[in-house]
Amino acid sequence: MKIKTGDKVTVIAGANKGKEGKIIKVLGDKVIVEGVNIVTKHIKPKNNNGNGEIVKTEAPIHRSNVKVIEVSKVKKTTKKKETKKEEKKEVKKEVKSTKKSTKKEKVKEEK
Repeated sequence: MKIKTGDKVTVIAGANKGKEGKIIKVLGDKVIVEGVNIVTKHIKPKNNNGNGEIVKTEAPIHRSNVKVIEVSKVKKTTKKKETKKEEKKEVKKEVKSTKKSTKKEKVKEEK
């Protein structure tokens, strides 16, 4: 089953086993789950007077370590495109039907 953004999942392996959350982002073979695998990042100050920070963010985990609980209800809408081939077929049918009627009329006129 494909894992999509917005699906509710539970972690089945690793240090965060048993935690649940929503998928925030899908990165190839890895996913970022809300509230799971929190890491601490130390950010350097940008300028001389600035302050450094310690920020906690979610790190990606492998998609094989999560199990889907609920699938998101996102529906894709598709529109039917009319191709030129379909239009040509319709035109050809109209032309053939008019040609047949003219031939029949000519035969009736000759008799």
